[in-house]
Amino acid sequence: MLATGLIGEAALIAGVNVNVSEIHGMAQRGGVVESAVTMGDIMSPIVSDGEADILLSFEPSETLRSGAKCSKLTTVITNSHPLHPFTVAIGKGVYPDIEAAFEVMRGRVKKLFAINANALAHEAGSVLSMNMVMLGAMAKHAELPITPNHLKQAIKENTKASFLDINLKAFDLGYNT
Repeated sequence: MLATGLIGEAALIAGVNVNVSEIHGMAQRGGVVESAVTMGDIMSPIVSDGEADILLSFEPSETLRSGAKCSKLTTVITNSHPLHPFTVAIGKGVYPDIEAAFEVMRGRVKKLFAINANALAHEAGSVLSMNMVMLGAMAKHAELPITPNHLKQAIKENTKASFLDINLKAFDLGYNT
C-alpha cells in the first residue's frame, strides 16, 4: 500500500493525472493486497484483464495470480523471493514451480524482470524496504510518465526520517538491477 501511495504521489509531483485504488482482502491476516494505479487521461482506477501496462509484484505466486491482467504489451517486474503461505508451511499445499511459470509468462508479456528484492532490501539495511527495491526496479525497467527523481521525491516527502536513508538506498539498489 505504501508503494502504491508513493507512485500516486510521484505522479502528482510530475503533474500527471493519477487514480489509485486498493483492494485489501484478507491483508490483515497476511493475505493479498491488490492495488491499481492509472495515469494520464484514464478516468477509471480499475485495470481490467489484459490491460496492464506494468505489473509490479512483491511475491512470485502473486505474479502468477495476476497474470490475467497482462498482455503482450505488459512489463512485469517481480520479486523472485517466495513467501510461502501457511498452507504450504504446514504441508497442506504445494508452492508452484515459479521458474517454470515465469518461463510461460515470459512468452505472454513484453518483458519480465525477476529480482531477489528481499536480498537487496537486506543489503540496504532492512528487509522492510523491499517495496522500495521494487519501486527502483520499476523506475528502471518500465516505461512511466514519471521519473526516478519524482519517485525519490515522493519517498523523501512520505518516509519517516529514521527510514529515509535505508529506503533511498533500497530504491537505488533496485534501480541498479
